[in-house]
Amino acid sequence: MSGKLQIVALVGRPNVGKSSLFNRITRQNKAIIDATPGVTRDRHFERVTYDDQMFILVDTGGIEFDLSSAVVDDPEMKVSALIREQSWQAVADADIIVLIMDGKEGLTRDDYEMIAQLRKTEKPLFYLINKIDTMAQEQERLAPFYSLGVPQLWPVSASHGYGLNDFMEELVKLFDQPAMEEEVKSEAIRLAFIGRPNVGKSSLVNRLLGEDRMVVSDVPGTTRDSVDTLLEHQGRQYLLIDTAGIRRKGKVFGKVEKFSVMRALSSMEQCDIALILIDAVEGITEQDTKVIGYSVERGRACLVVVNKWDMLKSDPKRQKWLLGEIEMATRFIGYAPVVTLSAMTGQGVNKIFGVIDKIFTQFSSTVTTGRLNRVLQKAVEAHPPAMHLAKRLKFYYTTQVATKPPTFVVYVNYPKGVHFSYFRYLVNQFRTELGLDQTSLHIILRERQRKDYGTSGPAGAK
Repeated sequence: MSGKLQIVALVGRPNVGKSSLFNRITRQNKAIIDATPGVTRDRHFERVTYDDQMFILVDTGGIEFDLSSAVVDDPEMKVSALIREQSWQAVADADIIVLIMDGKEGLTRDDYEMIAQLRKTEKPLFYLINKIDTMAQEQERLAPFYSLGVPQLWPVSASHGYGLNDFMEELVKLFDQPAMEEEVKSEAIRLAFIGRPNVGKSSLVNRLLGEDRMVVSDVPGTTRDSVDTLLEHQGRQYLLIDTAGIRRKGKVFGKVEKFSVMRALSSMEQCDIALILIDAVEGITEQDTKVIGYSVERGRACLVVVNKWDMLKSDPKRQKWLLGEIEMATRFIGYAPVVTLSAMTGQGVNKIFGVIDKIFTQFSSTVTTGRLNRVLQKAVEAHPPAMHLAKRLKFYYTTQVATKPPTFVVYVNYPKGVHFSYFRYLVNQFRTELGLDQTSLHIILRERQRKDYGTSGPAGAK
């Protein structure tokens, strides 16, 4: 499977409750709720987990059809037209569509027209009738909607949660993705090629494949979706995920590019290694570090790839300066290797697989409990922790609970008393002693449960 998260788009007329439903499902007030139609003027998105299934939920602006050319000079009409365009782009790029209608207001001409358009997409489509709070209202308000002749109507209340569990249970049933035509082995290394537009992601994928499987263009944003390609190299499989460029939020104006950001982040969710591409000519930017931050937040291993290195071959001073800038900007992921190459000429590309294999070996490594505890004991003895509230911190033992990335739980009497500098010291000791110098890792401090002996002794005791 590709491992990408499914994208679910909430669409409908203005003021039918899309943002309220978005907030109810995501359990947070991220979208603005207002009785004024058109308040949601852009798409909002959030990662959602329901019944152990994860997906990306998108809130869109309202779609209106009565935007005549006679009022094209009206600023509000222009905004409404842009909102409609954004919403239809969400429909085009979503995997699943959820149409929300107003149970209180009933069916409108726009609802009929919207359903006719949505049916043409041939994508999974749910029909939600919002503003139905009780069984009595359900019987009363659903009647007009049966005339649509759709397979199933879902009466819900975004405000009170009525009917939402039934809908969500049906929604997540669609998330079982079919296997790829080419069999992907479970040990295949999943690589997401991430970066700003036009840094050479598709060119590098093509170079690794040895053939032009991706569309390569000098126009930023050519790759509008994430494309998975299976590659076998020296007996090992790699799943190459070429993603759209991620731009700084204030610069993401295009209707396509905004949704491409979600696609790129969706692909990053379940890759093993994020290859962060940096343009050697432009140098590292603030947005590059933010892209790296995305992968760190998701616990991915990272490889910093400086592309177009051939453009600096006659300027060694510029090369040295750029590598120094990259080292400074990425010091928060000092474990991530940096490779320089040219996707266009092929210079330095051959070495990338060796680096990837080493990162993945560390990223998926397991360590015995005995070895872990020896590392912990050695670290504490070499540098005992400071006192906490006049009490000595005691580190009891540690164990590994997960891989990808390696995740260790360290049991201590007062987890909150461990200063961040000492925690960082422990992380560095684990990296050094376990040979995990090129991967992300996760250490969790957990309080050891104290035995409760009670206050009463045996019968007759005083």
